[in-house]
Amino acid sequence: MKMPSIMRLNNSFKALIWVLISSFGLAGVAQAAPPTKISLEYMATRDGKPFANVTESYKQEDGRYKIESVTSGIGVFALLGKRVMTSEGEVTTQGLKPSHFELRQGDNPKKALISDFDWSASTLNLQIKGEASSSPLDKGAQDLASFPYQFMFSPPKADDFYLAVNSGRKLGNNHYKVTERGAVIEIDGKKYKALHLVDASEDAKDGKELWLGVAQYNLPIKLVLKDETGATIEQTLTSIHAE
Repeated sequence: MKMPSIMRLNNSFKALIWVLISSFGLAGVAQAAPPTKISLEYMATRDGKPFANVTESYKQEDGRYKIESVTSGIGVFALLGKRVMTSEGEVTTQGLKPSHFELRQGDNPKKALISDFDWSASTLNLQIKGEASSSPLDKGAQDLASFPYQFMFSPPKADDFYLAVNSGRKLGNNHYKVTERGAVIEIDGKKYKALHLVDASEDAKDGKELWLGVAQYNLPIKLVLKDETGATIEQTLTSIHAE
């Protein structure tokens, strides 16, 4: 069997990160108080074959939160090392307000992406592989690790929306649409009621889709897109524990 190249493997890992940027636009007031501790596990597949496990944790205490997301490759994909994302910040009446974000790939510090949110100056300070830069910071902006959990506090109300999300390299304004509310999907024999979102960007080419579980605190239960090679990347929920 022909082994995929490291570049192709890395493209798949990148796609897994970018699928997390997928859908976002927040509106409305905060919902009933969400859990303060959450553990999530996902399985990621590439054209139907497992290639990574994703484990996440969310902890909230004394008005602060911390999120960690770890993507571990399976088999040959393990050669890329673990991809770790962390986000820290405040919990406000509007939800999460990030102050610090990091994305690290393996043990190579040169690949680290580090961001600090200076809300008082409306500035996002970035360190991209050792190079410093900054950009204007939009109100309500999230990062790759925090935005899925923001849905717990403020799920999408409008059927067409935008949300600023910091990828660690730049602050992007993502455009998505709600195609179905109350969609029923099946994962490993279990049925879930979900909110279905799709990429509405003019230059969308990878077919990003996201399903938020209604009974799972509006957290992502399924994400789908195509990577740069045309392979289908799918990430599905396998375990959730909240308290």
